[in-house]
Amino acid sequence: MTTDWLSLWDSTAIANNALVTLNLLGALALGLLVGYERSYHGRAAGMRTYGLVCMASAALTVAALHPQFIQNDTATFLLGSDPTRVIQGIVTGIGFLGAGVIMREGLNISGLTTAASIWAASAIGIMVGLGFHLSAILFALFATFTMMWGSKLEDWLPSRKAISIVLHFMAGHEPHRGNLHQLLRDYGYQIAEGTLSIARQDGKIEWRFVAIATSHSKMADLNQLAQRLSQKEGIEEFQLSHARN
Repeated sequence: MTTDWLSLWDSTAIANNALVTLNLLGALALGLLVGYERSYHGRAAGMRTYGLVCMASAALTVAALHPQFIQNDTATFLLGSDPTRVIQGIVTGIGFLGAGVIMREGLNISGLTTAASIWAASAIGIMVGLGFHLSAILFALFATFTMMWGSKLEDWLPSRKAISIVLHFMAGHEPHRGNLHQLLRDYGYQIAEGTLSIARQDGKIEWRFVAIATSHSKMADLNQLAQRLSQKEGIEEFQLSHARN
């Protein structure tokens, strides 16, 4: 028993543990790098989340693919028998974590980029655990660049912006869809097909839909559209927001 305990502190074991520790520190640093962008923009998942996800993924992968680092024979058998199952378990677990940051509010869906980047952080950790250190570093840099500058690239490229619109009409007022279509066209928008939903409560009608810009140059900003809707007869209340994803 004493011999087994002392074997944990021989030169080979210390070298193995040092190598694993360096892998964990590298994965932690790369996870913090990717998570900084989310933290900077005030997202729910920040540097700590990404660092822990990346480091934990690296730890499990190292343990599964390098059983010689483990001094316990039972652990070596359980983790080293089929390493792909460990990686599959990591990906599945991260899927549940990513789903927790996706939020839906009305017609808006937010958190998709955060969920995808958490998944990417896990993949970076797995790559570190596999020993692809240079590829993991480049992956982290590519992911960070995409999250920081991807939105700016989207703004620069031709695109059709979408806004979520909720209209509450006065009691007894029956809105005409054709008039609404014309109003939106005057400001560079059109109703996206399949997004219109209509509800009636206490004699009042509510419309919810997504409007898509017909062209980048003609579309009005939210303030201009809000001023026009406030002057529209029959509209009691309205809500405008960018259709985020």
